[in-house]
Amino acid sequence: MSTDTMRAVRLHEFGGPEVLRYEEVPVPVPGPGEVLVRVHAVGLNPPDWYAREGMPDVPPELKPPFDLPLIPGTDVSGVVEAVATDVDAFTVGEEVFGLVRFPAALQGGAYAEYVTAPASDLARKPASVDHVHAAGLPMSGLTAWQFLIELGHDHPSPFQAARHRPMALGADTTVLVNGAAGGVGHLALQLAKWKGAHVIAVASGAHETFLRELGADQFIDYTKDRPEEVARDVDLVLDAVGGPGSRRFLRTVKRGGALYPVYFGEFDDEENEKLGVTVTATQVRSNGAQLAELANLLETGTVRVATDSTFALADARAAHERAARGHIRGKIVLTVAQDS
Repeated sequence: MSTDTMRAVRLHEFGGPEVLRYEEVPVPVPGPGEVLVRVHAVGLNPPDWYAREGMPDVPPELKPPFDLPLIPGTDVSGVVEAVATDVDAFTVGEEVFGLVRFPAALQGGAYAEYVTAPASDLARKPASVDHVHAAGLPMSGLTAWQFLIELGHDHPSPFQAARHRPMALGADTTVLVNGAAGGVGHLALQLAKWKGAHVIAVASGAHETFLRELGADQFIDYTKDRPEEVARDVDLVLDAVGGPGSRRFLRTVKRGGALYPVYFGEFDDEENEKLGVTVTATQVRSNGAQLAELANLLETGTVRVATDSTFALADARAAHERAARGHIRGKIVLTVAQDS
């Protein structure tokens, strides 16, 4: 293979996992402010399959522009291969990780041996954390951070006019995390514990030991009990499942509390106001500075990334099939061979 081409996974049409093709493509060239990263691992996220399917459920006016063929993927960990002349934040040979160009470009081209990224989207990878675990952090970790700790941007949510302002968390705060075993959920649980909150984790029973090891104070098995009937007087619900069913959690929140659905659902502003519950959401955005703060928590072991499974880049289809089966514990990660 020549030095100006690489292996990548692309889609030429929208559809199921079978549209993902492993093929040879040109190595991208970094533009102003950008870094070329030699990819070691790629984290999978829901936008990867939304893009693969062509976002059929999203109204045309809300769809970001994306042209076929496209290389999916936004979460990357690797080594700096080259930097644009105006970049001084990183040097060749440094290990970095990041959420690439999200949400400006729905897909950042990460399912590849090389990817370009704005330097501002990247952070240094802690030496004590391997590429697989680092690649699992960016989108899920930044989602948890921007919902719970610090928004860090002033872009309005595409779902509502109300501005998202994270609630201050402390020892007197009870936080319920729904979907606690998933990518966003298991990191949100750990961030809430880091802030001293009392955390109730909601997941299926198979994940109870895992979530208690991460610090959950209480556990609700949703296959046996309805969490909205068991939990009461909660200060904050982070609903990492979200969607139409999110509204049921309103009854668990005390007056003055908040409900943050990661995937926005159907809410009635008048009902929320009557209950005295703030319902807000945001859309995660690339942020190298926030990722550097998360990297510090990884370095100290305060936060850890759990991996559900790993697949070789060439087996991206199998990775997407695993994602479609659900009940994921932590993150699915693609590994990129570095001997080619």
